[in-house]
Amino acid sequence: VQLQASGGGLVQAGGSLRLSCAAGGHTFSRFNMGWFRQAPGKEREFVATIGWAGDRTSYADSVKDRFTISRDNAKNTMYLQMTSLKPDDTAVYYCGIRRVPYGVPSTRSPDYDYWGQGTLVTVSS
Repeated sequence: VQLQASGGGLVQAGGSLRLSCAAGGHTFSRFNMGWFRQAPGKEREFVATIGWAGDRTSYADSVKDRFTISRDNAKNTMYLQMTSLKPDDTAVYYCGIRRVPYGVPSTRSPDYDYWGQGTLVTVSS
C-alpha cells in the first residue's frame, strides 16, 4: 500500500487548509484510516480517524470542531479539512492506514501499518 499526502503549506493563524491522502491499491475501502501529526521535538500524536465506510470519525480534543476528516472511497482518497488554524497546529501531518479489514478505527499510531511521507503545515501568528 502506498500513501501520498499533500496539501500542506504556510498559512496565517485563523486560516484554512485541506490535506489529501491518496492511497494506491484495490482495497482502500475496507480499511480504517487516520491522520497524525508530529511537531518539532515532539512525539507523533493522533489527530483524527475515520472508519472504512466513512461513518465513524473521532478527533483529538485539540482539533475537535475545527478539523473534519472525510474520505472518498471511489477516489481512494482521504481528506482533512482544517479551519481556524493556530500556531500550535504547526507540524508534519501523516496519513496512515490500518490494514484490518472492516475493523475498528484506532487513535493509536502503533495500530497503523502504512504511512504516507508527511506534509508540512506551518501556521504563522
